[in-house]
Amino acid sequence: MHELPFTALLNRAFAGPVTSVLQALGIHPKHPQAPISNAVAMQVLVVLLLVLLFIALRLRLSVDRPRGMQHMAESTHEFFSSMGRELIGHEYQPFLPYITSLGIFILACCLIGLIPSFESPTATPAVPLGCAIATFLYYNYQGVKHHGAGYIKQFVGPVPFLAPLVFLIEVVSHFARVLSLTVRLYANMFAGEMVTLAFFSLIPLAVPVIFIGLHIGVSLIQTYIFVLLTCVYLGAAVSHEH
Repeated sequence: MHELPFTALLNRAFAGPVTSVLQALGIHPKHPQAPISNAVAMQVLVVLLLVLLFIALRLRLSVDRPRGMQHMAESTHEFFSSMGRELIGHEYQPFLPYITSLGIFILACCLIGLIPSFESPTATPAVPLGCAIATFLYYNYQGVKHHGAGYIKQFVGPVPFLAPLVFLIEVVSHFARVLSLTVRLYANMFAGEMVTLAFFSLIPLAVPVIFIGLHIGVSLIQTYIFVLLTCVYLGAAVSHEH
């Protein structure tokens, strides 16, 4: 496995403690001297960069003279608020922190691969899978929180004698959502990453710039679709029209 410079830095600093923790959990890394993968390292870097960005934004907030970064943050907030309002309903506010954090994290993970010596962690199956599982657990938790035991009614349908069949179909369809979210994000980002790298290595700079634009476009679209579906699932889980 090709180790990125940032991954190598983390492994030099934390390989021992990370390996010890993994072994204590019964996980034996293939390379004990380098247990941190590129995907994990890139996620750590994304989180660090986002935290620094949010700190810088907080320090520069101004009611009288808002600057470009503040305008961008407000536009981002309004975008996710509008999506939540339309797809979840008027009681979307409690879910806004999750869908906003999810969207910003996925987009940052997709775009970081455009920086030389970095790669997109979303081009690794485990990362989209983790986001999909988090969304699956979150919307089902919210469904149970809002409806209590009545949440099961969404899985059985209105016809009593068909309830066992409908329940089985609904359970399979809900688990299929995890697969759908994972494959859609992973496949598109993996393909985009490979195309961008291939053209960068074979063709002068002018042509790869086109594929950088394509990569950015794919990243924006896939982030939008992931968050949109998350809102749809949340809206269905907390809806009282069942």
